[in-house]
Amino acid sequence: MNLAVTANIAKTHLVAKKKQTIIASLGVTFGIAMFILMIGFMTGVNKFLEDSALTSTPHLRIYKEVEANRPSVLSSIVDSNELAIVHHQKPKDEQLNLKNGFNLVNTLKQMPEVYGVSPQVTTQVFYNFGPTQISGMLVGVDITDEDKLYDIHSKIKSGKMDALLSAKDGVLMGVGLARKMNVKTGDKVMVTTPYGNTKLLRIIGTFQTGIGQIDNVRSYCNISTVQIILRKDTRYITDIHMKLKDLSKSKALGSMLQKRYGFKAEDWETANETILVSFVIRNILTFVVVMTLLVVAGFGIYNIMNMTVVDKMKDIAILKATGFEGGDIVSIFLMQAVFIGFLGGIVGLVIGFILSYLLSITPFNAGEFMAIDTFPVNFDPKFYVFGMVFGLVTTVLAGYFPSKKASKIDPVNILRG
Repeated sequence: MNLAVTANIAKTHLVAKKKQTIIASLGVTFGIAMFILMIGFMTGVNKFLEDSALTSTPHLRIYKEVEANRPSVLSSIVDSNELAIVHHQKPKDEQLNLKNGFNLVNTLKQMPEVYGVSPQVTTQVFYNFGPTQISGMLVGVDITDEDKLYDIHSKIKSGKMDALLSAKDGVLMGVGLARKMNVKTGDKVMVTTPYGNTKLLRIIGTFQTGIGQIDNVRSYCNISTVQIILRKDTRYITDIHMKLKDLSKSKALGSMLQKRYGFKAEDWETANETILVSFVIRNILTFVVVMTLLVVAGFGIYNIMNMTVVDKMKDIAILKATGFEGGDIVSIFLMQAVFIGFLGGIVGLVIGFILSYLLSITPFNAGEFMAIDTFPVNFDPKFYVFGMVFGLVTTVLAGYFPSKKASKIDPVNILRG
């Protein structure tokens, strides 16, 4: 049969019953709109949490590991054939610095796979706040190297990051810690190390990473300042943080560095095993929810298209009685299905985008746990392409199967009722 004729008949069916056509299109529209909204929001949350964790985590951390299990004095004087048991062995008081640490830093910076290296002097401190003491972490860094790794300048909430370069006794404090101490830029705080060393520092600014475990305890100083507080020489560093150009190589590079230099090299996957498990669980949950939504939407579209075909049984019988073949019947309903799927898909994408945008500008107060002002939404174009393809394919299949079945029915039986 002529394609123009079948197309004209399909158009007549669509226009003749506009209400039915609109209802069928709406089934596709809401299915795709909800899919776009759900997958955009859920993947947006997952991506935000992953980015927050990786932004503040080094790909590799090199440090000196303190081990409690070591050869005891007793084992050195007792014959190996005799039984010698030492209970509750304590680690000895040893230096935590990396021997020849700055030479190692220079070597690491020359490696082609390394993006940036930040030497650090890290120590626990107590911030004296009136009669009480608030525990925290004081990190001595070269703020330029640290900024290259963690983009510190974009996280500054007050003051200026560069002021730390010229401030001999300056400290850049996390906003959560500053809030707990009720201090602001320009104020002075007294810090005390576990060994009793004290130092008066001036706050030159505050920063917020969006992770409460960091913002509530961490402060940055120059390396030389922390070395003075700990009464160590200028060669003293305790940690080396590294960012790689390809983070997937961190485990292999960490193993190589640990064997070569003897220091502990902890990669980001090992340090964040619990977080990575939660990421996997969230991704699985996202997949299950989205697939369930698509299946429900698919069956809804199928039922609507099936009822559309059933409602036109008498029209099918008349067409077959006037010489139309089964293939022509299928073509007519496929054209209707394509139109309904395309119309419903386009409108669904538009509504889904509007709902996603409205959600993305909705205020959200996460407190001190995360630095986020609105709900995170992922506007990845591939979601919209997939949604459109799903709408078209589902609608075409939903129109094909019932029309194929209807095309084989004897028109006489239908006309007889």
